[in-house]
Amino acid sequence: MIKAIVLDWGGVLIDNPVPGFMAYCCRYFKVPKELFIKTASQFYEDFSRGKITENIFWEKVCSRLNVAEPSVDSLLNEAFKSVYFEKTDVISFVSSLKKGYKLALLSNTEMPMVKYFREKNYDFFDTTVFSCLEGVTKPDKKIYGIALERLQVKPHEAVFIDDKEENVVAAKSVGMNTILFGQFEQFKKELLSLLE
Repeated sequence: MIKAIVLDWGGVLIDNPVPGFMAYCCRYFKVPKELFIKTASQFYEDFSRGKITENIFWEKVCSRLNVAEPSVDSLLNEAFKSVYFEKTDVISFVSSLKKGYKLALLSNTEMPMVKYFREKNYDFFDTTVFSCLEGVTKPDKKIYGIALERLQVKPHEAVFIDDKEENVVAAKSVGMNTILFGQFEQFKKELLSLLE
């Protein structure tokens, strides 16, 4: 019997922000996309695990790119807000499930985005698990265990939904029910069939 539903954020509840986010940063620093991605990816893992701050992240990235560091409080927050588009059909459907199920958000993300998430006041979630606060990212099995523990459910009592196959495979390997998110109707149909 399913007792809990665990959802990814970017790509499930909102449009995948990464392409727009990258484009925003490339315009800001006036550097080619390939160069920015190659450079930022060297430090992204530490940033998304909360091992370095945004200031340190930009210090390292800008040093490698040989450009000035951002002159704004949080370039990431500004970039993220500019590409933040909610999937209102998904959010409406998920929030309607709160009556019968525990709901959790499980996301690989950084502190500026966590602050923005809290500003959005998605009060239908019973708990949230953010990689930057836990020191571990999907698809590491530990992060799914954290979510299950907070929800106080066994793996087979939970459904995990993500738009990245490697994250879904990892959740399945710990015993969770899983759905690879493609589009709303497909996700809704698969979830309802699991909840029957």
